[in-house]
Amino acid sequence: MSASEDFVKAYIEAALWSSTDHSRPDGGDPLDDKYSEDDLAPETLARMREDCDKFVARCGYLLDKSTCRRGTGEYSKDAQAGHDFWLNRNGHGVGFWDGDWLPEELGEQLSQGAKGFREFNLYVGDDGKVHGE
Repeated sequence: MSASEDFVKAYIEAALWSSTDHSRPDGGDPLDDKYSEDDLAPETLARMREDCDKFVARCGYLLDKSTCRRGTGEYSKDAQAGHDFWLNRNGHGVGFWDGDWLPEELGEQLSQGAKGFREFNLYVGDDGKVHGE
């Protein structure tokens, strides 16, 4: 099972939105101010897609069992899950577990699945592309 395009797109958007360019001591500006998916280094984009696919392969059955408890606004269920996967895996203090769109038990299980992935941090390389480590 692989991640849907909605899942991957939202994952990338959350990554760029929550990462900064480190241009100032306060962390700088969010990457999404100047960068988009088109600016990701090919190997970074491939790694991000691979991680999304791995997460969905391991935990997609939990997403399949879920029904949103409330509307997620402009996001589909897959997009909300991609967004939460990025935030959860990188320890942003929100994610599946915060219970705002999933039943608590499923949110906790998905959070545990996301914690099986190391943090993945973005930075702008000398080539002007966004890389991950």
